[in-house]
Amino acid sequence: MGGCFSLDGDVRGGMEAVGGGGGVRSQGGAAAASAQQGGPNDAVDYFFQTRGLRGLYTPIELSFSALKLRNLDAFSKSDPMLVVYTNIKGKLEEIGRTEVILNSLEPSWITKVTMSYQFEIVQPLIFRMYDIDTKYHNTPVKMLNLSQQDFLGEACCNLSEIVTKFNHSLTLNLRSDCGHGLHGTITVHAEESDSSRMAVEMTLHCVNLENKDVFSKSDPFLRISKVVETAGPIPICKTEVVPDNLNPVWRPITLTSQQYGSKDNPLLVECFDFNSSGDHVLIGAFQTTITQLENLYTSKSGANFYSHKGQRKMKGQLFVDKLQETVQHTFLDYISSGFELNFMVAVDFTASNGDPRVPQSLHYIDPSGRPNSYQQAILGVGEVLQFYDTDRRFPAWGFGARAQGHVSHCFNLNTATNDCEVVGVEGIMSAYTSSLYSVSLAGPTMFGPVINKAAEIASQSLQYSNNKYFVLLIITDGVLSDIQETKDCIVRASDLPLSILIVGVGNADFKQMEILDADNGKRLESSTGRIATRDIVQFVPMREVQGGEISVVQSLLEELPGQFLQYMRTRGIKPQQQQAPGLASAPVYPPQQ
Repeated sequence: MGGCFSLDGDVRGGMEAVGGGGGVRSQGGAAAASAQQGGPNDAVDYFFQTRGLRGLYTPIELSFSALKLRNLDAFSKSDPMLVVYTNIKGKLEEIGRTEVILNSLEPSWITKVTMSYQFEIVQPLIFRMYDIDTKYHNTPVKMLNLSQQDFLGEACCNLSEIVTKFNHSLTLNLRSDCGHGLHGTITVHAEESDSSRMAVEMTLHCVNLENKDVFSKSDPFLRISKVVETAGPIPICKTEVVPDNLNPVWRPITLTSQQYGSKDNPLLVECFDFNSSGDHVLIGAFQTTITQLENLYTSKSGANFYSHKGQRKMKGQLFVDKLQETVQHTFLDYISSGFELNFMVAVDFTASNGDPRVPQSLHYIDPSGRPNSYQQAILGVGEVLQFYDTDRRFPAWGFGARAQGHVSHCFNLNTATNDCEVVGVEGIMSAYTSSLYSVSLAGPTMFGPVINKAAEIASQSLQYSNNKYFVLLIITDGVLSDIQETKDCIVRASDLPLSILIVGVGNADFKQMEILDADNGKRLESSTGRIATRDIVQFVPMREVQGGEISVVQSLLEELPGQFLQYMRTRGIKPQQQQAPGLASAPVYPPQQ
């Protein structure tokens, strides 16, 4: 790398800290957001995105039990085994089998099935139960031919339906492969790995650093990277810049166990002199581990810096003033204790979308049932978020249309009852289609009124509880006419439990939207000079991700768990402590008919 480096993602990250302070952008790979001094910074995120380490991946262990199974054996009870599948792009893929429980109609299997929970996608699960014939009892379960076994029934659900329950348990009625009700139930329990909650909090300082500036002192910051054999150093944390100081003390940083791996995994600590040009000059570097940093703390000794390839010793030392292990609450800890994600949607009805009656229009309703871009975004995001909202009543608005004789930039899609809320994703789709025939497309494109309305709802919710977090989806085709007002609205809303997802449809120039999405590491500034508390916007142009490995919905939702956690942690909001309901009172889905 040489004595200095220049990286667009890091230049745009500016002088803020990244990844230290306790807010996790995502678990299982992606960078942590700073909970103490600012939001996610894409200097670090850049590395993870270019290496494909994106999204929330949480290891989940599934365990199973069943009650009141059918008895298919003449002289004994059934010998049940469970096979678990997931549905990937319409194709069933087996992800695990339990052991065979002999002679039991109420089995509790020991074998667990491990999978990764991914917030940003729907993960369908299918559970199929078989009575294993006696002559196959000595056959390894993986070698069993299922077509030769008696079918006891099946059940299905989405993984999010399990993890959102307070005790992470869901009981399902068994059905035949034709959908008819059968005797028996299966209970699925999800357990999150404890390792995802472990973190190390550190306070670091340096003494007698080498001065790299001519007319002043260096402006040092630290960057910590995980050393991966196949990918090289992957940054996981950057401190804030301490200006004009050769003996800097940085604010506390927090590294999660999923960032650093094990305590003996190698870490690269680099100290740079910050330059606004982005050509940060290396002051020194050294390789270490969490275990070695613990030893520095207990011995009160310092670590020497070296040149980048370690050929020569540099001036200055690093000291660890504080190091302690902590347990952090995860996204699933909040969700399973009753916290909700409340979905809201706003649709662009400006004339630039084209006449809805012609096939070229972005609002054209295809008689064949093929969804247009607006419908795709509503369906995709709604199908994921609906499981995190208990009443499934979603506010839905339109903007930029002529309704009741005047142009409105925030009107209810549900024109039949004039209620902003509709029931379910189907309700949004129905209200959207109806509105196309009851309003006239107009303009200009303005986000301010719908963002203010969403912020008003989020603000009012705080009067009653702090367990609701709101997600506004804006779907648009055009260039904003109120860019500064929109910035002001977003800055004000950054203090509220609110995230804003923006989908760009069509072929317009969406550079303005990229400004609103602070993925450049520089948070938005209002017209009065106020800086956004955190980044709450995620923008995705549909044309750039269609056909790619990552869907529009995944791209939109990948930052949401981190934004949620950052809001909760910076305000000291912890998961609710509830009395866990007994298994007997657990709801059964679907109801017996």
